[in-house]
Amino acid sequence: MRPISLAAKLGLKVGLMSAVLLLLFATFGYLMVGQALERNARTDLEVKMEGMAHNLSTISDLSGVNADAHQLVDLVMGHNNLYVSIFDSTSNQEPLLSIGSKQVNLEVHRFQAGAKAQEHEWRDTQGRPLLSASRVMSLGDGTAVSVYMTMDQSSNEALLGALLTWALMVSPLILALILTIGWWTVRRGLLPLTKFLKVASKISTESLEHRLPTEGMPAELKKLADGINIMLARLDEGVQQLSQFSDDLAHELRAPLSNLMGKAQVALTRERSLSEYREVLESCTEELDRMSRMVSDMLFLAQVTHPASMVEFEAVSLVNEVQRVCDLFSISAEEGEIQLQISGSDDVVRGNRLMIQRAVSNLVSNAIRYCPRGRTVYVKVQRGTNGTNGTTLSVGNPGRGIAKEHHPHLFERFYRVDKSRARSEGGTGLGLAIVQSIMSLHQGTASVEVTDENFTWFHLHFPEAQLNQPALNAA
Repeated sequence: MRPISLAAKLGLKVGLMSAVLLLLFATFGYLMVGQALERNARTDLEVKMEGMAHNLSTISDLSGVNADAHQLVDLVMGHNNLYVSIFDSTSNQEPLLSIGSKQVNLEVHRFQAGAKAQEHEWRDTQGRPLLSASRVMSLGDGTAVSVYMTMDQSSNEALLGALLTWALMVSPLILALILTIGWWTVRRGLLPLTKFLKVASKISTESLEHRLPTEGMPAELKKLADGINIMLARLDEGVQQLSQFSDDLAHELRAPLSNLMGKAQVALTRERSLSEYREVLESCTEELDRMSRMVSDMLFLAQVTHPASMVEFEAVSLVNEVQRVCDLFSISAEEGEIQLQISGSDDVVRGNRLMIQRAVSNLVSNAIRYCPRGRTVYVKVQRGTNGTNGTTLSVGNPGRGIAKEHHPHLFERFYRVDKSRARSEGGTGLGLAIVQSIMSLHQGTASVEVTDENFTWFHLHFPEAQLNQPALNAA
């Protein structure tokens, strides 16, 4: 079964709502017209009754109430739907004066007349809707007479019937017109979605450069298109990074695997002594150790970049953590005749202690590795540097410096300024990428600075500590 289109669904809903509104409007109009007609009829009847009371007061006695009393007859003349009968209050058998339908004038006599005007709605023997008013009035000599005035409302009922018939006949046509216009309007409004479909059909993992056009789109769809374009840009960037990472990883693993395979094949070409086999195994162990560290770094980087659970944050003293890290590297620093100098304020940041230690260890390890023999590696903790809030941890060392063209890429995975030297020293090329990911997790930043004296500084900027914050959900 073919699914109903969105335009048809929206058009149908618009039509149903329009039908309900049309029904409510017609019902409201019918009731309002009926009430207006009834109100006008009652007002006219009241005015006629008052006029009748005034005219009767000008007649001196009962003998003056007859068909020759022009002031009474003229009051009713010209109104075909108005009937009047006047009775002597002492003798209600025959009317003194009857104007209009005699049958109605005799039937209306069943209503009792009173000092105040009373209105009655009823139907005669022919089923006509009638509105009557009865009242006891006085002649000029004080004689009381009973006046009955009846208004035939058949014309009003016919008007309401015609109005209802017209509404029932025209409503389906109006409803069909509303449905058509609603469907056409919705279809026109949803035309930009076809552009979405065209772009979506072109998108794949190999082709993410397509973007949705936003020129001339409605405001709601423009926001949707902008959101989708941002999503596509992020996906494109992520796929490019993943592709680059895969290429770099394959390149980095190919060298140690080739070395392992080559050494093993050479060792197996002929019989060798035990010492030669040991030498081959030791060399293979070094390559395996490097591959193991690379895998461990990648796993840690994946954990930091896409953590699957809560990362416990706590108050961490940067100076204390720096001291612990420097104690661990004191032996390797002494071997290179390098001094480690720690300075700064005892500021507290909010973060994960082990991850902060990992970031500082990577920076201190690189600083010792590239620091000339006999020089000093500096580690400083400063608060509010460069007019910013928060705390900055800086690790610096003298040396050859790093050219500016390398600065934007230093924190990328597997990026090396001196590739041959880094491999020979056992580096994996992931240390600074791990530092960058750890700082992103802490909502901080990592940067590099090279002074005019070829002094290289790596800065870790931590935001202002909020010690009362709960653990960060980094997932």
